[in-house]
Amino acid sequence: MNRLDGKVALISGGARGIGGATARLMAEAGAKVVIGDVLDDVGRRTAEEITNAGGDAVYSHLDVTSEEAWRNTIDDAVERFGGLDVLVNNAGIFIGRPLEDVTMDEWHKLVAVNLTGVFLGTKMALPALRARGASSPHGSAIVNTSSIAGLVGSTIDPLYSMTKGGVTTFTKSTALVFGRQGYKIRVNSIHPGVIETDMGDQTFVGRAAFLGTNDTEKAREFSIAAHPIGRHGEADDIAKGILFLASDDAAFMTGSSLVVDGGMTAQ
Repeated sequence: MNRLDGKVALISGGARGIGGATARLMAEAGAKVVIGDVLDDVGRRTAEEITNAGGDAVYSHLDVTSEEAWRNTIDDAVERFGGLDVLVNNAGIFIGRPLEDVTMDEWHKLVAVNLTGVFLGTKMALPALRARGASSPHGSAIVNTSSIAGLVGSTIDPLYSMTKGGVTTFTKSTALVFGRQGYKIRVNSIHPGVIETDMGDQTFVGRAAFLGTNDTEKAREFSIAAHPIGRHGEADDIAKGILFLASDDAAFMTGSSLVVDGGMTAQ
């Protein structure tokens, strides 16, 4: 189940957090993994840990806002491993400040990473994914990391919600386009709730401000209470969902949104 034997996967933002957990799980599932990130030391360490554990992983410096960086990373993946079967557009950032306080520079950076990064990753990886998909029984796969904030409004960062909503509909649109053009490339999105990562910690600062306090621990408790399952998610909770969507076990899924949020949006 959920095996990726013989497949090559590229994960943007793969050095740590959800991306790092996904890289480890995919390697355990038999994939050759390319970790793309701007955190060079952390990325190299993650790749080394995977390799030392018996997996096959390499690190590639990847600024997702740069077309040239994407080209170089994908070319390296194809040259080293012979092709590309899976793209995980995972890199993302979060501002978490009041709308009226956000500067244009912050806005442009948010859009560049959260939206342009997904567009460029999809565009630049398309030829390699299409080539491998043509000879695969169930094709290639793209998994885009969105958020529950891409499905419902965010009370602490409407701009983040705006970008993640774009990822959600871009996922559906590309799934339709690729299907109608006969490309054997499935495209799905995953929507985490609050996850115990560095980005998750950022949300508690914004949530505390929303509650009118500087007490981030109170904000954490408030956030946990909003999850019917009674806890925040872990990076592995999301990585397991990404692994499923990337695997042939999800062969009949495209244009779908997989929500992994502890029941938060069921309310």
